[in-house]
Amino acid sequence: MIQLLAGLKGEGKTKRLIAMANEKAEKADGKVVFIDDDRRHIHDISHIIRFIDTTEFPLANFREFAAFIHGVLSMDNDVSDVYIDGLTNLIPNLDSDNLIDIKNLFSSLGKDRGVNFTATINIEPGALPSELAYTLVINEE
Repeated sequence: MIQLLAGLKGEGKTKRLIAMANEKAEKADGKVVFIDDDRRHIHDISHIIRFIDTTEFPLANFREFAAFIHGVLSMDNDVSDVYIDGLTNLIPNLDSDNLIDIKNLFSSLGKDRGVNFTATINIEPGALPSELAYTLVINEE
């Protein structure tokens, strides 16, 4: 499953993502991973979640992001859920084609490895490519 929480900065996407990850960690069949571009929210994340701060692993483009995700999953075969905060912060110059590539990457890994992906992105939901419409989760808060 792929879920994308899209919206402008300050709309509560990160808060919702953290709540989703913490809730999932309590009942997940596998391990939960939370990827962020800083350590600001490390104390908000449950201690049973594997927290990864990407400032130690700067990502220059989609290809490096894809390699990073493959590396995260290769370290542990028991990952069931990956939460990613701020795709636009993690990958510089993210464009519509990259977003479709990310959806395809998540879809492929989801099928092959049984991993669910949930990510936030700072973008107006209406500005997303139509190929991502089925992944969009409207922020109800």
